[in-house]
Amino acid sequence: MKSESQLVALCLESACESRESVEKWRMQRHTLHRLPSPLADALLRRLIARRLLNPSLLEVFKHSAEEVDLKGDNSVDAEWMAYLGAFRHLRYLNLSDCHRRITTSAIWPITGMTSLQELDLSRCFKVNDAGINHILSIPNLEKLHISETSVTAKGVKLLASLKNLALLDLGGLPVDDMSLISLQVLKRLQYIDLWGSKISNEGAAVLNSFPKLTYLNLAWTSVTKLPNLLSLECLNMSNCTIDSILEDNKAPLAKLILSGATFLNEAEALLYANTSFLSFLDVAHSNLCKLFFLMKMKVIEHLNLSSCMIGDDSVEMIACVGGNLKSLNLSCTRVSSAGLGILDGHVPNLEILSLSQTQVDDTAISFISMMPSLKDVDLSNTNVKGFIHQGKTDMDSPLSLVALQNLKLERLNLEHTQVRDKALYPLSSFQELRYLSLKSVSLADISLYYLSSIPKLTNLSICDAVLTNYGLDIFKVPETLKLLDLRGCWLLTNDTIMSFCRNHPQVEVRHELVTVFPLDKNGLNHSSPSRLTSRIMQMAKKKDQILISPFFIDQRLKYSRDELLALQFTSLPLASSSESGNSIFEKELD
Repeated sequence: MKSESQLVALCLESACESRESVEKWRMQRHTLHRLPSPLADALLRRLIARRLLNPSLLEVFKHSAEEVDLKGDNSVDAEWMAYLGAFRHLRYLNLSDCHRRITTSAIWPITGMTSLQELDLSRCFKVNDAGINHILSIPNLEKLHISETSVTAKGVKLLASLKNLALLDLGGLPVDDMSLISLQVLKRLQYIDLWGSKISNEGAAVLNSFPKLTYLNLAWTSVTKLPNLLSLECLNMSNCTIDSILEDNKAPLAKLILSGATFLNEAEALLYANTSFLSFLDVAHSNLCKLFFLMKMKVIEHLNLSSCMIGDDSVEMIACVGGNLKSLNLSCTRVSSAGLGILDGHVPNLEILSLSQTQVDDTAISFISMMPSLKDVDLSNTNVKGFIHQGKTDMDSPLSLVALQNLKLERLNLEHTQVRDKALYPLSSFQELRYLSLKSVSLADISLYYLSSIPKLTNLSICDAVLTNYGLDIFKVPETLKLLDLRGCWLLTNDTIMSFCRNHPQVEVRHELVTVFPLDKNGLNHSSPSRLTSRIMQMAKKKDQILISPFFIDQRLKYSRDELLALQFTSLPLASSSESGNSIFEKELD
């Protein structure tokens, strides 16, 4: 069911609250045959997600469920399959990544299942050619996924008898030209995945035998040329050596993925292809350095040029087709802040911008602020400092991130930049920010204070920072926060992290010392917050009242990591590390 009423949702939640609640209704109902299929599927999904499903419980769904997704569940074995084989209306079965116990013999119970239309056995490497014989007895199968199994070219040839197939995923299998030729009889095929196969240009020539083919994946193959494919909408030739593709200029391509490709003739690579409908283009890590082909792509929405040998001179080509752009990836290119300025006024609909590992600095932020639709910006590994240098020191310079306050940013990545505590002050007024990533040894407790005011923050990553126990104790956690990543914050102790988790059970915390998941809906008991010491209670009362100067500088930044470690155990021998951190922080506030 795509949308459940509030009452139905409450009923489903109650039914899956715990093992006890499941056993209660299980004792009352031996079958759910009167339950509508959409509700049965929704109940089954919840039971699977909360690991409350077992083989015998499957029996109550055999007359109602139509979709079963057991992806990645390595407890699924022949016993589970025996129960699934009794399902009368099963249309969709996903067993992908159940590689431990799903074998050729285990899938025997689904032979002859007339209702089954889609089967996914991806990465079940214990399924081989003999398993194909079981699958051939499923008469109405329309979609089959057997990528990265142990099926050989001989087994692939057998699939020619499945006349109703519209989707066939053979990725990672040793499919050769002869086995592909044998599949020409599958005239209903619309989707075929052949990545990593042994297909050559000779085998690829028969692809025009599939008149309805709209999706084709030939990544990591030796194919260099493609025949005329009149209905093709999506093509993936990543990591291929490309001579020419789709020279007929008729295929209505909407999505083209050529990441990591090597073009033998860059000037003519996309010269003849019909790109007038192209909305998605990925040429990341390819050898393309001239973007003249962009001129024809008037409806392009998603453009990935990551790791291409392009610089500021190429940005003009992007600007020419920027009217509909929603996503632009320029990471690992030679584009600078000046080049970014060329886009000013040309990308009114841009929502996602990645500039990671480029030479852009704070000047670029002023240009970014003039892209009105931006929601996601990645400035990681850049020269951004958070200051627009006008004075002699950073303290005398305006904060560059202020320029982004008028945008409705939802994601911001500032990892591995030169941003310091004071530069983060403007983030407190980012009303829509939900995901924030920081990673720097130049950040300290004061940063947490600024970030606590972001109203909709759900995911906060502040790694490798010089955070102390005291700083975490007084951190006013935003009500919306779900994830706090503190990995690399080496001054934090296990006791302080666990205390934080007890006080904020809704937050998932990640750290080398401990990873604590939030309170789930599975009825699992979590320890209640322990009694805080009088000292911590005082801090908790005080944290809403602390006013920290934006000009505060944490003096610990003067020292190296090794020096701080030495000081931790020698400077105040009679005080705990937490108390030491408290006194240092309070002195700085004064």
